[in-house]
Amino acid sequence: MPEGDTVFLAAARLRRALEGKTLTRSDFRVPKYATLDLRGEQVESVGAYGKHLFVRTPDLSIHTHLKMEGVWRVYTAGQRWTKPGFTARLILATADSEAVGFALGLVEVLRRADEHTAVDHLGPDLLGPNWDAAEAARRLSGKPEQPIGLALLDQRNLAGIGNIYRSEICFLRRIHPATPVGDIADLPGLIDEAHRVLTQAAHQPPWRALAYGRQRRPCRRCGTNMVVHLLADDPALPRADRGIYFCPRCQPAPSGA
Repeated sequence: MPEGDTVFLAAARLRRALEGKTLTRSDFRVPKYATLDLRGEQVESVGAYGKHLFVRTPDLSIHTHLKMEGVWRVYTAGQRWTKPGFTARLILATADSEAVGFALGLVEVLRRADEHTAVDHLGPDLLGPNWDAAEAARRLSGKPEQPIGLALLDQRNLAGIGNIYRSEICFLRRIHPATPVGDIADLPGLIDEAHRVLTQAAHQPPWRALAYGRQRRPCRRCGTNMVVHLLADDPALPRADRGIYFCPRCQPAPSGA
């Protein structure tokens, strides 16, 4: 699943392609908006919040979410697409650029005044200008019994972390992912680590994985083979997101786990 840095970088690409320009074509390939035509509208801004992306005209906000397989690609006018055309769900074109959203998990159009309804339930955005570490700590501490590996994935606590970076953050802090939030001695330090990791991934890509995807490969610190486990079931989270990578020696299991 694409993470906060992926969406942040996608927003930057769309900003360069669309911001301040007039749309010459809009093609919403979702039934609800199939007749919506934004030709002649100016794109005022493009922004991201966590894993949510917004393309804004003076009155409307086009809200998209990549979900599991979505991706935004930008092409010059007339350039051949590099993804199958039947997977395109939204096309926004200007005189010189064409932005295509393939396999987008969500496409909706909101009034600008209602854009906040798409993100009101989310925690602070790790890559946002108003990042609030204290609020993230407050939200994480609201469920002290929850394993940190699940708590980091819950966008209601802090927005932008997916399966890759929760594995990386726990590894860097030497914390077993099953450790309850309330048992973490330095929760502010972990939150600062999350902010540092996502910021580095967004501004100095690509991130070199230390834990994610390294099962049965030696730990970069101690040489012990890395493992991948599923955490306790949480019906709010899809199963594909629950396999978390860690070092059984550097990140010892909490007592009772």
